[in-house]
Amino acid sequence: MISKKCEEILEYFNEILPNAKCELNYSKDYELVIAVMLSAQTTDKRVNEVDKELFSKYDSLEKLNSASEEDIEKIIRPVGLSKNKTRHVKGIVKSLIENFDSKVPEDKELLMSLPGVGNKTANVIRIELFKIPEIPVDTHIERISKRLGLALSTDSVLEVEKKLRKKFPESTYIKFHHQMIHFGRYKCKALHPECEGCKLIKYCKYYKKVS
Repeated sequence: MISKKCEEILEYFNEILPNAKCELNYSKDYELVIAVMLSAQTTDKRVNEVDKELFSKYDSLEKLNSASEEDIEKIIRPVGLSKNKTRHVKGIVKSLIENFDSKVPEDKELLMSLPGVGNKTANVIRIELFKIPEIPVDTHIERISKRLGLALSTDSVLEVEKKLRKKFPESTYIKFHHQMIHFGRYKCKALHPECEGCKLIKYCKYYKKVS
């Protein structure tokens, strides 16, 4: 049974963010895997800029597999952590070719066997490519969950995910995930959130502190 509070959150998100969706650009399944991995500690906008160059220069798994680490690192440097991320790009491509017949697996454990793919990244891939209900918790979702009292300030990312799964119907997971990200990215920001006019301030711990 969904609580009144969670119902109000869903209603508000459906009102202000009815069409929220993934903002990473990709045209092939492996491109999404690489894009999500590259998005760690940077913005989707920056990843899209980098990926446009990377995937136009190397437009297949085979070409990426034969690309030099030096050239990949040069292209993806703007996203930060370029040495590690370059190794992950090469490792993902190699594993997909050698272990998965060049296709991105649907199974979560298999996804997490790919270099640089953790729980959150695997969940994003399962949502986006396979429409499997998941709630990947990024920094935006963690922040909003804690501000709205959906999780404790001391909860880990995995604990936040578990609590959201219990509080919201599975049928809402995918849309809710995108709405939470957009809400955190454009309205309930880490610094200077736009509280004016927000219908959720009665639940918001941040608002209570600053008001």
